[in-house]
Amino acid sequence: MPSNIIAIVGRPNVGKSTLFNRILGFREAIVHDAPGVTRDRKYGDAEWAGTQFTVIDTGGYVPRSEDVFELAIREQAQIAVEEADLVLFMVDAKDGILPLDKEIAGILRKSEKPILLVVNKIDSAKQEMNSAEFFALGLGDPISISALGGRQIGDFLDEVTSHFKAESPEPPGERPLRIAVVGKPNVGKSSLVNALLGKKRQVVTDIPGTTRDPIDSILTYQGEEIVLVDTAGLKKKSKVAESVEFYSALRTLRSIERSDVVVILLDASRPIDHQDLHIVESTVQRKRSALIAVNKWDLIEKDSNTVKAFEQAISMDLGMYDYFPVVFVSALTKQRVSKIIDMAKEIEQEQSKRIKTGELNDTLLAEIENYPPKTSSPKEIKIKYVTQLKTKPPLFGFFCNEPKLVQESYKRFLSNKIREHFGFKGVPITIMLKKK
Repeated sequence: MPSNIIAIVGRPNVGKSTLFNRILGFREAIVHDAPGVTRDRKYGDAEWAGTQFTVIDTGGYVPRSEDVFELAIREQAQIAVEEADLVLFMVDAKDGILPLDKEIAGILRKSEKPILLVVNKIDSAKQEMNSAEFFALGLGDPISISALGGRQIGDFLDEVTSHFKAESPEPPGERPLRIAVVGKPNVGKSSLVNALLGKKRQVVTDIPGTTRDPIDSILTYQGEEIVLVDTAGLKKKSKVAESVEFYSALRTLRSIERSDVVVILLDASRPIDHQDLHIVESTVQRKRSALIAVNKWDLIEKDSNTVKAFEQAISMDLGMYDYFPVVFVSALTKQRVSKIIDMAKEIEQEQSKRIKTGELNDTLLAEIENYPPKTSSPKEIKIKYVTQLKTKPPLFGFFCNEPKLVQESYKRFLSNKIREHFGFKGVPITIMLKKK
């Protein structure tokens, strides 16, 4: 499902980072009185009343500045607006309308994006009249809040989420398998997609999604249509490196959320770094199944232990996410690229399977009896019943007397035991503890 993305824009020092932190519920962006503190674009995942969305914190927007730093901020803010489903234009009630506010308002109107005018620093009902002058910006009714104090944030988020269109679920079996190829820049995403499709694309079509998503490709593989959710067609939007990386990150998030299986592409000639791990974590957070494809394998000098050594190194780097299968490929020579599709189809079957309740209880309750959950509380934890609540991704319910006392480490133990007995290679497993 495509993500809902909102971008917070405005001139410097109106409280954008404070609102960002308020929405996310914790201090993520740096908040300071000095203008221009938010240099890099920050984004985070939030939820309100069951609606999930991504919120972007942009730097202070200065339209005509020739300053190199402010130019970079402006370009990144423009990219954020382009990617957003909803723009929050933030102004300062204490300063009133400044010429820069008018200029930004004019630019936003031309974007043809839904815009909410947010008047910050309305700290009490007595100050509500201070928001009236902002009608002059021609962006509709001002929404007054206090980002710092949290005043009227609930009503504000109700208004924000009301602008997101509900996704109508597609019946299973009525759409093709969607595979996203993601990875950091220069790992060979374009080359891999071209290797899978061949020199000429068999069919190119608009796949339903958001209007700003790239055109995806239809791959006909052994008589089956498969959609490649392509993040490789990234056009350079700016000469500013940070802007390109930020734009690429947003594209990656959208592609992950629109996929059934994610192919996380690594470069065999480079060690796994924080960018690679961030993509892995983003995939897991969105509960998407995945496989690891190590590209440029043709460049590596090999002996009989090379594959095993690489697999062990990747497993150590991934830590608790080592359940993703690994395949070594070369997009240049097309070595084993078809194996990616075979593995993705196997993972799709794994995430769609359902384990019988009787089989689950016979197997897992014996494991629990041998290794019961520990707790610092005098109460004994007793898990009596297990069932699979849903598929794709699989959710397992464990019914016990004290679900709140079960530690995260024991949930990982249960998840590992499910994998040990029932597979689910490449598939994230969710454990839910419920009151008996």
